[in-house]
Amino acid sequence: MIRRARAFSRRRPDEGRASGPGQHRWIVSYADFITLLFAFFTALYGISTIDAAKFGSAVNGLQSAFAGGTRPGPLPGARADAPAANPPAPAAPPSGARPLAVLPPADPAPAAPGQPAEVSLDDVRARLRDRLDGPVRQGRVALDLDPRGLVVSIRESGSFATGSAEVSPGARAGVAEVAAAVREVGNLVRVEGHTDDVPMHTPRYGSNWELSTARATRVVALLVGVHAIDPSRLSAAGYSEYHPRAPNDSDANRARNRRVDVVILDPRVSNREEPGQRTRPS
Repeated sequence: MIRRARAFSRRRPDEGRASGPGQHRWIVSYADFITLLFAFFTALYGISTIDAAKFGSAVNGLQSAFAGGTRPGPLPGARADAPAANPPAPAAPPSGARPLAVLPPADPAPAAPGQPAEVSLDDVRARLRDRLDGPVRQGRVALDLDPRGLVVSIRESGSFATGSAEVSPGARAGVAEVAAAVREVGNLVRVEGHTDDVPMHTPRYGSNWELSTARATRVVALLVGVHAIDPSRLSAAGYSEYHPRAPNDSDANRARNRRVDVVILDPRVSNREEPGQRTRPS
């Protein structure tokens, strides 16, 4: 018994453990797991680095095959000047199809019937100068272009009696010519009354403000009632003596200041000045 105990105590510590071919089998499973992880991350890396040029070429090929969509833009990161690999050939037209004819550019559409065409104010001034040659030579009418537009000045002399807003028969012919010119264009028109600085005190008009406004509105009434000008194109204003053409220091200058101005407004001016941003009539 004592010998057996001593013999047992002399054995090496690992002599009692099992040994065999399956002792290290877990190492194989571990190696397989590491290999699968490596393959998985390699596949992820390959998916994340798609060739942009080849991918764009593939998209173009699909669109050509389906005959129709819009051409996609370059992908982010792709060079704009890099040619697509193997660009798709243009689709052949179906047999029997007629080629499309190239149409010439269309001419500008003419103005609708009854709608005034665009006419320059220089042309309007030249025509009025011919029509009103007599009154212009006599100094009763003046035609001027200023930043507001074309100004037709009808002087008081021969047009209005002193202190009156009634238009004389001779001046009515001039108003008719102005109405014809206004009818040819689509511009807005403002009629302005002006006086000199001599105070006005009559039973009918208590000041130059009232007289200048009455003369302007009387001309507007003729344009609307007699010559059928669209009222929405017209406006009237009285300026009394505060917008003179010349200093009120002589009878001749005062005569120049007593007038009614029919202003055919430049469209750019009318868009700025008209209340409510009124548009030109169509």
